[in-house]
Formats: sequence, structure tokens, C-alpha cells
Amino acid sequence: MVVTFVTMVIMFFAQVLNRNFFKAPGFSWFEELATYCQIYMVLIGTEIGLRDGTQVSVTAVVDRFSGKSRKTIQILAKIIVIVFSCVLAFSTIKLLRVQLLSGQTSSAMHIPMFIPYFALTLSFAIITLVQSAILFAMIKDFRADDGTHPNCAADGGTGS
Repeated sequence: MVVTFVTMVIMFFAQVLNRNFFKAPGFSWFEELATYCQIYMVLIGTEIGLRDGTQVSVTAVVDRFSGKSRKTIQILAKIIVIVFSCVLAFSTIKLLRVQLLSGQTSSAMHIPMFIPYFALTLSFAIITLVQSAILFAMIKDFRADDGTHPNCAADGGTGS
């Protein structure tokens, strides 16, 4: 994230300097690189926001419940996020395949277009994996609160 942000800022700054002062031709790739950095930063930042819970969310339904009902709704919401991300991750693999076969390159940097498109596959795959791990932790916590966890004192376990 830091590398993409720093690269993006430097490239946008260099583009502005070139456009307003130097007027040197052939540096249109500055803006293209900055744009690709921005795409990667936003998509990877989406996963970070989901993981940390800092993304914008509508909690009107969840806030009306408490206890077990609330946790059930949160688990269902997490499942929806995982299914959505998994579908998109696999869909973008098809998109990458098309880009690889077409040989399309970017207009200024002449890099293969599968590199910018890979940001979609990478971010949705990471979202799927991380959110799945969080879901398993939520289910484990839900079961522990329910008294059905194998280590729960209610089931004869030690509770540790």
C-alpha cells in the first residue's frame, strides 16, 4: 500500500511538473502508472477495510438485534461477502485469460493489460481468504457462546 501510494504521488507530481513547466513529450506513462497504482491501492485497501471493519456499512438491521440473533446476522452477512468475492475472483480469472490471449497492451507504458486487471483477481482472492478465516473465527466464537464448543465447561470440558 505504501509503495503504491508513494509511486502514485510521485508520478502525478512529475506529470504536473512536466505538463506545466518542462513540456517534454513522451511522458504520458507517468499518469498511466499513477492510475494503475491507484487501482491496486483501492482494491487492496478494500480488503483492509473489510478486515478492520473500517469500511462504510449500513448497520440498521444488525443494530436492532443483540446476542445470538445479532451474531447470526453478522455470520450471514460475512457469508454473503465471501460468496460475492469468490464469484468475482473466479470471474476475473476468465478476464485475465482473455487479456493474456489477446496480447493487449496499455497505451503509454506498453505493458500487458493483464497486469492492471490482475488487481481485481488478487484483491477478491485475498478478500475471500481473509473473510473466510474471519468467518471461521466468528463461528467458533458463536459456538463457544452457545455452549456447544468442545472445550466449553457446559459440555464437560475444562472451559480453557
